[in-house]
Amino acid sequence: MPDAIVCENLVKVYGGVIRAVDGVSLDVPEGEAFGLLGPNGAGKTTMVSILTTLVRPTSGRAIVDGLDVAKHPEEVRRRIGLAFQVSTADGELTGRENLEVAAGLQGIPAPEAHRRIRELLEQMQLAPAADRLVKGYSGGMRRRLELAVGVVHSPKILFLDEPTLGLDPQGRAGFWDYIRHLRKDTGVTLFLTTHYLEEADQLCERLAIVDHGKIVATGRPDELKQRTGGDTVVVKPSHGEDLAPILSAVPGALAVQVIAGAYRVKCDRGEAMVPLIVTACDRAGVEIASVEIRKPSLDEVFLELTGREYREEDTEHGGWASERLGQMRGGRP
Repeated sequence: MPDAIVCENLVKVYGGVIRAVDGVSLDVPEGEAFGLLGPNGAGKTTMVSILTTLVRPTSGRAIVDGLDVAKHPEEVRRRIGLAFQVSTADGELTGRENLEVAAGLQGIPAPEAHRRIRELLEQMQLAPAADRLVKGYSGGMRRRLELAVGVVHSPKILFLDEPTLGLDPQGRAGFWDYIRHLRKDTGVTLFLTTHYLEEADQLCERLAIVDHGKIVATGRPDELKQRTGGDTVVVKPSHGEDLAPILSAVPGALAVQVIAGAYRVKCDRGEAMVPLIVTACDRAGVEIASVEIRKPSLDEVFLELTGREYREEDTEHGGWASERLGQMRGGRP
């Protein structure tokens, strides 16, 4: 199966000093759902900006649907769809009018545009609200409308930048149901960044974790979780004592790591390890503030690889989205 997206030793340097993207190579086959995860400043927004023709790479190549994004930006834009974490719908227009504007920008002939808009309004369950001003839409309705705008021209590749940020669980679940149906019906390639790791786990066939501009891990969600090597017992001392010598000597402790004042003990079975840890600390006269068992998860993978929790403050509220929309409406690359 041919690749929809290819990055070859991609580099982006700002100001001659900051390497936002540092030698990234990856490939996304046609029809795959691919997720890009990383803490704030890791380079994922710059990578998406390059792939969507907003930013030119300093060196290396980015190929989208067989086209070099630096050499053929306008043709790339005709083949991709975009949905952002920030609202891009015009609140002073109706839902139908927003779709008509998007179809016009894409050069879709009127008869085809009217048919496509009618279908999308039905598919996104927006038909009853199609002629209402968007400023009266709920958050979930806006997200569905923005998804419809992003796919009105039937793109081959869809970029989603934290599209469910701020939605309640019901709204997120509904949005991803539409994405699943869209992929099943059209086979569109999906390139996703998300704040919610459970979304990436459930929706993406492969993931890449990026940190300091480099890809530090790539694989299927289950493969990445297997890399954590079993359970993790997280121990926090009450008074900041050094627990490393104590915990390392506990039978069954495979490795001990310290992150943000918490001691992470790798082991095969956390339930069996906890009483041994408590006993060892008690004998050493060390008071424990908390003990927690963590099972293999993407959160654990992310923490082990980057040394950071994947929390809301780690997400990038990329200005690339609104800037990108402005470029599209302004008709320039």
